[in-house]
Amino acid sequence: MRFSRVETLLGDDFLKLKDAKILLLGVGGVGGYCLDCLIRSGVSDITIVDFDSFDETNQNRQLLSELHQNESKVESFLKHYPSIKIIDAKIDESWVREFDFDTFDLVLDAIDDTKAKLALAQKCYKKLISSFGSAKRLDPTKIKVDDIWKSYGDKLGSKIRYELRKRGFSKKYRVIFSSEEAKVKEKGSFMGVTASFGLAMCSEAVKILTKK
Repeated sequence: MRFSRVETLLGDDFLKLKDAKILLLGVGGVGGYCLDCLIRSGVSDITIVDFDSFDETNQNRQLLSELHQNESKVESFLKHYPSIKIIDAKIDESWVREFDFDTFDLVLDAIDDTKAKLALAQKCYKKLISSFGSAKRLDPTKIKVDDIWKSYGDKLGSKIRYELRKRGFSKKYRVIFSSEEAKVKEKGSFMGVTASFGLAMCSEAVKILTKK
């Protein structure tokens, strides 16, 4: 059976994955691997949201990028994972304000837009797992999962915490971050870290879902 080894590991809790409803925001270097991991773990009800297309610069780290250059990311993933639902949309602050998150068990944030990340935290922190900066790093063993207020070592995370405090937000939610110092200032990325962020996000989602 396809999922027999996952069932062996999780026992009766495997049924909780089959019944889960997941919203994954962003299917780039982090989100693409998170999606693959979720599906291989037995989660089938997944909605992905992204507006971007694959280009040549994605090919060092993004799943499917070498097969679907210049094609829509969500449409490309649908060809390989026909059980998913797709939304081709730009995730910005206004999209977050207008979207209904109530029907989803978990919201997985693998986007880069700071304002959208802040809006997500304020609107659905109870079911949110958010990825911070995975670029400019080389060591996947420095990846950590903790609540937002215990995260450190990341400029994006620092900015998010600062802006949340300004807005009077003090709730906790889970974040994926790295304690490794950035190696460069420019846009640089390594699949060993970006993909590991996605796998860590999937792992955290599975742990949360099987505890319910």
